[in-house]
Amino acid sequence: MPATPAWPPKSAPRLFVPGPLADGAHVPLEGGQAHYLGKVMRVTPGDAVILCDDLTGEWLAEVSAAGKRDVTLSVVRRLREREGVPDFWLCAALTKKAAFDLVLEKATELGVAELKPVLTRRCVADKLNPERARTIMTEAAEQCARTALPALDEPVKLDALLRDWPEGRRLYFADEEGGAPAAAAFAAHDGPAALLVGPEGGFDDAERAAIRAHPAAHAITLGPRILRAETAAIAATALWMGTRGDWG
Repeated sequence: MPATPAWPPKSAPRLFVPGPLADGAHVPLEGGQAHYLGKVMRVTPGDAVILCDDLTGEWLAEVSAAGKRDVTLSVVRRLREREGVPDFWLCAALTKKAAFDLVLEKATELGVAELKPVLTRRCVADKLNPERARTIMTEAAEQCARTALPALDEPVKLDALLRDWPEGRRLYFADEEGGAPAAAAFAAHDGPAALLVGPEGGFDDAERAAIRAHPAAHAITLGPRILRAETAAIAATALWMGTRGDWG
């Protein structure tokens, strides 16, 4: 006799929806999410969908109705509480759209708690579409089974970032001119932390001097090669997660 397949299946679609979710709640979907479930995933009544609300955790829901333009889900039970997120911020200078899209996606997958876009003198971009950025981050969270979305701040100028920096949070500064080895620097501090990564072309001399003079800043090196801005942000975030984050 064949074994009964696990329910919900691991292939069940995952979506973030407005919350709070609760047992027995009905969740009506329209627009892009309904199109995804109905036309792409071809769900039918009785199919499982995993829901997250960025508030209460991860929930199992069942398709109760699937129309041409809308889908209704019924919440069955909670599967997981909302995850604890490592207290790590990524302060990344704005880059060209495709490169920054990659940073948004991978920072979400890696577990960053908050992403702060930074404006510097050598930035080739000075604007960020917040709705598009949040869509990228939400889709990344759905893909990697994350139950908590990163916070996304408005772009801020470097001098304002440094001026308003919170006391007690270490600011690791990826400096292509040298610093402490990143892994050793991360391992030596177990409190709230953030990583500051420059734009294409790096920080200019005045910016570098201002960062190094800040009491919270600690210059680090990411090895002997000059990395692209997006590579540095992703690599250093991964290293922090493996050293002080939740990978252990």
